[in-house]
Amino acid sequence: MVNADELITLKKAAEISQLTPRHIRLLMSQEKIWGMKLGRDWFTTEKAIQEYLVQNRKPGPKPK
Repeated sequence: MVNADELITLKKAAEISQLTPRHIRLLMSQEKIWGMKLGRDWFTTEKAIQEYLVQNRKPGPKPK
């Protein structure tokens, strides 16, 4: 369970990760980053962002 004081906005998550808020939202929809919607805004935690960033991510086009 996540404490409310651990939640950060997607704007703050973008600053931490150097990703766009839109891309972070996409990663949430793909369940690659934990997030939740409160009202009309989406939130995540710094821990969730850091866990995603340490993964071996391969940028670029998808293999065919």
